[in-house]
Amino acid sequence: MNIRKKGKLLACCLVLAIFSCLSLGPAAGAEKKALTFSDFIKIKRLSDPELSPDGRQLAFVVTVMDLEKNKSNSDIWIVPTSGGKANSFISSPAADFFPRWSPDGKTLAFISTRSGSSQIWVRSVATGEDRKLTDFPAGVGSFCWSKSGRYLLVSSAVFPEAPDLKTSRQWLEAAEKNQVKARIYDHLLYRHWNSWFDGTRSHLFLFPLDGGQPVDLTPGDYDTPPLALGGNLDFSFSPDEKEIAFVRNIDPEFRLALGTNNDIFLTDTEARASEKLTVSRANDIDPKYSPDGRYLAYRAMSRPGFEADKLALILYDRQKKNIINLTENLDYSLSEFIWSPDSQTIYFLSEEKARTALFAIKLATGKIEKILAGQMVSSLQISPDGKTIYLVKQTLNHPNDIYSFDLKTKKLKQLTDINSELLAGLEMNPAEDFFFESEGDKIHGLLLRPPFFDPAKKYPLLLLIHGGPQNAWQDEFHYRWNAQMMAAPGYVVALVNFHGSPGYGQAFTDSISGDWGGKPYHDLINAVDYLRENYAFIDKDKLGAAGASYGGYMIDWIEGQTDIFDCLVSHSGVFDLRSEYGATEELWFPEWEYRGTPWSQPDMYQKFSPSYYVKDFKTPCLVIHSANDFRVPLEQGLQFFTSLQRMGVPSKFLYFPDEDHFIQKPLNAELWWKTVLDWLASYLKN
Repeated sequence: MNIRKKGKLLACCLVLAIFSCLSLGPAAGAEKKALTFSDFIKIKRLSDPELSPDGRQLAFVVTVMDLEKNKSNSDIWIVPTSGGKANSFISSPAADFFPRWSPDGKTLAFISTRSGSSQIWVRSVATGEDRKLTDFPAGVGSFCWSKSGRYLLVSSAVFPEAPDLKTSRQWLEAAEKNQVKARIYDHLLYRHWNSWFDGTRSHLFLFPLDGGQPVDLTPGDYDTPPLALGGNLDFSFSPDEKEIAFVRNIDPEFRLALGTNNDIFLTDTEARASEKLTVSRANDIDPKYSPDGRYLAYRAMSRPGFEADKLALILYDRQKKNIINLTENLDYSLSEFIWSPDSQTIYFLSEEKARTALFAIKLATGKIEKILAGQMVSSLQISPDGKTIYLVKQTLNHPNDIYSFDLKTKKLKQLTDINSELLAGLEMNPAEDFFFESEGDKIHGLLLRPPFFDPAKKYPLLLLIHGGPQNAWQDEFHYRWNAQMMAAPGYVVALVNFHGSPGYGQAFTDSISGDWGGKPYHDLINAVDYLRENYAFIDKDKLGAAGASYGGYMIDWIEGQTDIFDCLVSHSGVFDLRSEYGATEELWFPEWEYRGTPWSQPDMYQKFSPSYYVKDFKTPCLVIHSANDFRVPLEQGLQFFTSLQRMGVPSKFLYFPDEDHFIQKPLNAELWWKTVLDWLASYLKN
């Protein structure tokens, strides 16, 4: 994974992980106001809709943030698909999430931390009674039902050398009690994202609901689901329950943090014998059986070692034993897909110009049709009759809500409005598209005007730079890097999808590799020129820029390349490419992006490393970094801040000892926003 995005849990990899908390909005008729942190932290975050088997209701997760307790909490809500009020269904002081209906619809299984660890519980729809189902030593990561409802597939961490779950529990308890916390490592990938390798691996268990013991289906020193670059759910039952498809990486290079070779395996549920289905050394993920059992579809890349390669839709015919690439001629990467109930159509989503497009492909003809565009949607579910798709939709000025999409009329209908009262009192403008020419291509961006915008006034311009780098700004209400919060003090905010961003064809995405400080930098500078010349309300003399992850790298790079900005903000930015290589975890990423190692390609690591341009540093800069960020380790921020100080550049360093690549705790988030907005105001407003 790059600097970039963390699998499916993480979409853009920037600065904060804000959830939300319950609140009543303003009284009817009250005057609107600009968004503040106290409002922002109260916004409920909706996710993970799950349609009941009869198609009558959707269960979904609502996460809220408690600023006083400095933590988040998730509950499960229900909304009728026919329309009606959404209500809380499962609630506790602990986190309740990942709702999954039983095939008969009589129970809703979910993951809860109410027993002290993440375990599967079930709620009886008839009685409302909750019952704990599992007791895995390290808790449960994810699960799915079999079609008959007799089994669950459950992922949980265990010691691969342990003969059984009881032994794993004993070893985990012994490690917890041991006062010596030192560890010895003899291989790479000894830490990942924000945690050190502790000897456990995620395994997949067949969990019988008749009282039998869980069976480990994936023994060995490997992870299922895979540790990195996985899909939305990397295991599934065949409809007849005779076979299980799952994803793991057994390539020896992965142990050296060098390989992206996730593969799909098939296991006979009776014989327990596994075989590897995929042969490519690139990334293969997300296996899903067709409802009739004839096919297995999955997403796949073609280039080993490149985590931002195009994800194609692959179809495996289980009868003919052949494999077909269904989207070979489509120049978009798939983000998710679902089967139609009759197994004749696959619906899938792809990024397209800062939004998503919904496609349908008929297996009989192979014809691909775009059926919805210009929306930011995700989390597809389909009705039992195959006539309606349910999805989550958001925009830059409206957080997630659930909608239905009629496949015949192509009409969207809103089903939830869980933040209606709060949002009614806030003045937030929509995103505006703009295009300009740069480096031989048409570059796309989103422009956000400040609240209570007056075209006769002049406003400072704030350029936000996305992470990835193979990521993109989208028309979304981001809970970590929120454009409305940035615009609220009175800034025009620009979000540019420079070379390297997905949603504009794979060649455009590829173009950033080996050129980190080249075309993307020129795109951003050209964007500033274009905006200042074409929007009269932009103050040409007030200009700031901020970014995180790769966006933080670009801030560090800008510091040594130009002095057109009045101030900068760098969060978790890469400062020195050579030392970053020696401290980050997923080495396939720098070795692809910089065409090799620091010793095999020293010129590349020097050419685009901000550390070689310290003598040209001039622009005031706020630097932010966290102790548990193993993707872009703390020393990168320390080096950058030290360099700024030694050059006499006005600078501050905001350090979080208890956060990682993202800022997740609400009180830390409050400090982050105050520090960032105060820094910008001191140069752009005063």
